[in-house]
Amino acid sequence: MKQLDLGFVTGLYRQYAEDLAAVGAQQRAFAESMGSRMTPQLDDLEAEITYLLLRETRPAVVMELGTFHGWSTSWILSALRDNGSGRLHSFDRIDNVVRNVPEDLAEGRWTFVRGDIKQTLDQVPTDTGYLFVDAAHNSRFARWYLEHLFPRVPAGIPVSVHDVYHFRATLPLHEGKVVVRWLDERGVPFFTPSRAKSRTAYDTLTVLRQDLGLAAIRGAGDNPMIFFEMPAPR
Repeated sequence: MKQLDLGFVTGLYRQYAEDLAAVGAQQRAFAESMGSRMTPQLDDLEAEITYLLLRETRPAVVMELGTFHGWSTSWILSALRDNGSGRLHSFDRIDNVVRNVPEDLAEGRWTFVRGDIKQTLDQVPTDTGYLFVDAAHNSRFARWYLEHLFPRVPAGIPVSVHDVYHFRATLPLHEGKVVVRWLDERGVPFFTPSRAKSRTAYDTLTVLRQDLGLAAIRGAGDNPMIFFEMPAPR
């Protein structure tokens, strides 16, 4: 994958604009049909960037940690569907997602593992090609997955971690502070469309969406997710 920066992301938006419009319409209809059963967790930019990276890198296997109502799951599965290949393995303590994800997206490309990831870690595919993390957001859990989950997946794959930059700085005792420190210690850059942390990226992509005719899906939001490439073990 090319360097994950604003230039790369804007190029993906232009390349996949037509597909983004189609999946955006699908996701709006999905959220509307679910009503109170669905609380979308990803804002528009971070959901679309996740989709775009999956389209571009075409992983054979994706691992999702944290599903809640299935909003991120449906975005990931849509990308795999549009790629024509790939399988998603989702992990969570609760199984709301099983009732919510449309059958046509799930069939033949989705495995859901219910339980504490600390107890199901051996079911994480070692050939994961994209890692998506949106689970407990405390520092203790972050330290655990950095030590135990991250070494199980290959170096060089794209990684998404949600809820890092709702504000310009990461919060004390929060997952984001631990992950950002871990990346900094390894000299690993990250990209974020966060309105608070990277206003230039946020504004650039917001204007680009408008220029491409992409309608709002959930809405503007904070877009606190960070994206980076998994570093090699030290």
